[in-house]
Amino acid sequence: MSKTQSQRKKEDEEEESQIMPSSPKSFSARPFSATRRSNALVVIVSLCIGISGFVFGLTALFVSPSARRCGGNIRPRSVSVVWETNALTSELKADRGGLLLDGERTRHKVMAFVGIQTGFGSSGRRQSLRKTWMPSDPQGLQRLEESTGLAFRFVIGRTKDKRKMLELDKEVEAYDDFLLLDIEEQYSKLPYKTLAFFKAAYALFDSDFYVKADDDIYLRPDRLSTLLAKDRPHSRTYLGCMKKGPVFSDPKLKWYEPLHYMLGSEYFLHAYGPFYALSADVVASLVALRNNSFRMFSNEDVTIGSWMLAMNVNHENDRHLCETDCSPSSIVISDIPTCSGLCNPETRLLELHKRKNCTDTPTVDD
Repeated sequence: MSKTQSQRKKEDEEEESQIMPSSPKSFSARPFSATRRSNALVVIVSLCIGISGFVFGLTALFVSPSARRCGGNIRPRSVSVVWETNALTSELKADRGGLLLDGERTRHKVMAFVGIQTGFGSSGRRQSLRKTWMPSDPQGLQRLEESTGLAFRFVIGRTKDKRKMLELDKEVEAYDDFLLLDIEEQYSKLPYKTLAFFKAAYALFDSDFYVKADDDIYLRPDRLSTLLAKDRPHSRTYLGCMKKGPVFSDPKLKWYEPLHYMLGSEYFLHAYGPFYALSADVVASLVALRNNSFRMFSNEDVTIGSWMLAMNVNHENDRHLCETDCSPSSIVISDIPTCSGLCNPETRLLELHKRKNCTDTPTVDD
């Protein structure tokens, strides 16, 4: 017997609510009262908030061995962000984690937060990055943040594979450079992960810009800092290497878009996916919007571009963010359009870093 339209709609809404994070909310853990009246109040409040939607909680900070060896002088950096359906559960988890997002905690202030999107099959890429432009220890990350105003973390979701999760736990313990999202790590769900990243980043960091980067690019953090620090007449900025092109309507093609009939024959102006930045005002708007108001296309870069098209933002096109070789003005190196980032990134990252024109040349403004 076929399902009714209302039943299908209800199931779709329930599935979306499980995938999508809510806008960040703040909760403080409170001790349980011995009185029956207080217990009843807690239950009522919890149920009301639970019915209204997902709530945002922040769990344990993972302290790296290097941080402990330094006597706690290095602030732990890896953070796991979890969205729960039960308000009381979220409070208890936050309490056990020892860190709460509440009115007394301020977001960490940096000029820009850079989230390096990565996956469970990319441990080799992360190791190559840590051997090149990204420091491999908390002290190095702190020095880079102080010199550039940029904070860097690898951003990854979760998997049902327990072995992979255990391996990730070991890597978090060893390097302490992750932002962990409670969302399934799956290529087909990259738009959902990207939205979760921006919401979590906004809750944790008070930044002028929030940057999405892939783990297969070569980056000059010093030049990125200079670019982001310049004065702009627009407070709502979408910065990237902009492109247009034909919409892929053939299911046999890699970048096939199932919703191609909504887009016409050519894509609107949007940034290449491996690297782009959104100003704080733009991200604040994304955080404020209800989840079911977002249109999700198959490709993450197109999805973000569609959101920017609907907003009053300034599209800032900078070709230094998609150069194919090192130059005195290059900021991001990739092999676009041959590959989405660098081809054979584990090897190419190391090769580029050995070249003096990639690491030692002074910045020259064009």
